[in-house]
Amino acid sequence: MLIDGKEISKKILKEISSDLHQISKNLGRKPALSIILIGNNPASETYVKAKIKACSEVGIEGNLIRFDINVDSKTLIDQIEKLNKKIDIDGILLQLPVPKNLNERELIEHINPLKDVDGLTAENIGLLNSGTPRFIPATPYGIMEIFNRIGVSLSGKKVVIIGRSNIVGRPLFSLMSGRGENSNSTVTLCHSYTKNLSEFTLNADIIIAATGSANILDGSMIKEGAIIIDVGINRLDDKSRKSGYRLIGDVDFETANKKASYITPVPGGVGPMTITMLMKNVCNAAKRDK
Repeated sequence: MLIDGKEISKKILKEISSDLHQISKNLGRKPALSIILIGNNPASETYVKAKIKACSEVGIEGNLIRFDINVDSKTLIDQIEKLNKKIDIDGILLQLPVPKNLNERELIEHINPLKDVDGLTAENIGLLNSGTPRFIPATPYGIMEIFNRIGVSLSGKKVVIIGRSNIVGRPLFSLMSGRGENSNSTVTLCHSYTKNLSEFTLNADIIIAATGSANILDGSMIKEGAIIIDVGINRLDDKSRKSGYRLIGDVDFETANKKASYITPVPGGVGPMTITMLMKNVCNAAKRDK
């Protein structure tokens, strides 16, 4: 069965909009998110545009702050510190990846953890890993919400996560293996150095592919009835399309779909959920004293 991330996200956005209406009344203003974008990476431009659009739709003040690709660290840190001090800014997001000449971790650590709606500061990562998350990174948050909305219990399930990034793989490992209401899975974290990947995936009830490598998983590598969550977004040249390209995930959808009980498409699966749960994080940030 196809998991329609767009439809699920629409329902959640309605819930968020209702919540934000009351929050705005309490604050005397709209909750506000500031997004820092460095350079003109096409993928980042697309993501930021979608985030700003979502802000507008739910009643969040979305502010985009642009910097040239050659900006220095001090200028960026000064900007982040200014946003930290502004009481009318509830969330701060540094759009990743940043140019290679900048230290991504250094910049993230200057964000006030109470405004870190991406959940990427060391403090927020620590809270997540200890089982008391303040902000859950948006993509893992969206994936966990998918399981809740389609009524899949994770307790006792064998899960394989392919990819160990701080944005997706590692947070998901903590969430799914934790003691939460819908967690308690047995989780294996695989990556580019994992040998004989199919030995792990063939035994999994749930597989989450998050590597950014097209077709790393196909139907021959999954068991009948497995749940497949495809996080990857890969551009392939396609001259038959107006854009000149098409998007595919990390999973060979055609072969995997024949065996999977549930599967997310690309696009239209995890992507919409990621943006929706970012809005949820901004909503939660606006409720907190900073």
